[in-house]
Amino acid sequence: MKTINLSEQNSVLSQYMAEIRDIEYQKNRLLFRNNIRRIGEMMAFEISKVLTFEPSFVETPLGTANLALPKDKLVIATVLRAGLPFHEGFLHVFDHAENGFVSAYRMYTNREHTEVGIHTEYMAAPSVEGKTLIIVDPMLATGGSMAAAYEALLKHGTPKAVHIAAVIATPEGIDVVKQAVNPENTTLWTAAIDPGMNEHKYIVPGFGDAGDLCFGEKM
Repeated sequence: MKTINLSEQNSVLSQYMAEIRDIEYQKNRLLFRNNIRRIGEMMAFEISKVLTFEPSFVETPLGTANLALPKDKLVIATVLRAGLPFHEGFLHVFDHAENGFVSAYRMYTNREHTEVGIHTEYMAAPSVEGKTLIIVDPMLATGGSMAAAYEALLKHGTPKAVHIAAVIATPEGIDVVKQAVNPENTTLWTAAIDPGMNEHKYIVPGFGDAGDLCFGEKM
């Protein structure tokens, strides 16, 4: 599996990342969601560069313009609920894509909240057979939710290629995903790779719980 860390190149993406990490900036959910959305748009643009293109043309009022247009049939799949603004950013760029949604969430399995299990409850997705599948989730911490979403989506067919997109990842999460996916046709994209997780399996330094910061605390 190829891993592409966009933070290795300087761009305006670093400004958005600095803002979503800032504890004061996080107090405004609208601004936080907007930056998650913008990071999705920029990552979608980067992914577009590796898609398959084919020659085409468009008739203008004054003649014919020769172009290269994307050929791949895309499915953008999101891990609920935290992935929704991130998904929206991708959909702004890939506006003709089909969409899928997977409910995969962490559940602590011990009283100390140091061990985590993943529960997959709901999925709505089209066939991914022969298509390019993009799975988006802001946080790739333990990697369990992403691996569960990948396995659930592949019940709907075998994709031509898979792109996994995260705002922040950890080395541990990346290793778990590597074990779950087909390494020959999968690429992982992230805007940062943080050193690891704390005892409660949250990314450090990270930025906290993406779902809570986007939509408010859950019960």
